[in-house]
Amino acid sequence: MDSHYHTILVAVDGSKTADLAFEKAVQFAKLDQAKLVIAHVIDIQTFANVRANQRFIDQNVTEYAQELLDKYEKRAKEAGLEAVELVIETGSPKTLIPKVIAPRVGAGLIVCGAVGMNAMERIMIGSVSENISRYAKCDIYIVRPKTLK
Repeated sequence: MDSHYHTILVAVDGSKTADLAFEKAVQFAKLDQAKLVIAHVIDIQTFANVRANQRFIDQNVTEYAQELLDKYEKRAKEAGLEAVELVIETGSPKTLIPKVIAPRVGAGLIVCGAVGMNAMERIMIGSVSENISRYAKCDIYIVRPKTLK
């Protein structure tokens, strides 16, 4: 069994859990001297019902995504990683991350954060990490939020 990853994909959305996933992905990439791909998917469902000022919203969301990834890239390079790639897509993160982005970048491992949802939210919309684990063709590492004691 080969436990060496050449490309590690981490999905980020700006949340604290995604930040924990990023830190874990950096650790894995350093251990394996792997390329780190940092991906952010602009979820079209979040903005589907907003029609007024659509162009303004699209521009701001895209700028936010780029700024977010630039910050993560800087942190990855400060941690000593040389091979870092940024990916911004628009669509459903539940579909794009496991079915499109991971195969396209050749990910051997996807790292993502688990977001706390209640049972009804999982039934209605499903979680991104759950869908990634269901559809990805590579290894998955799901980071859970640290609990306060």
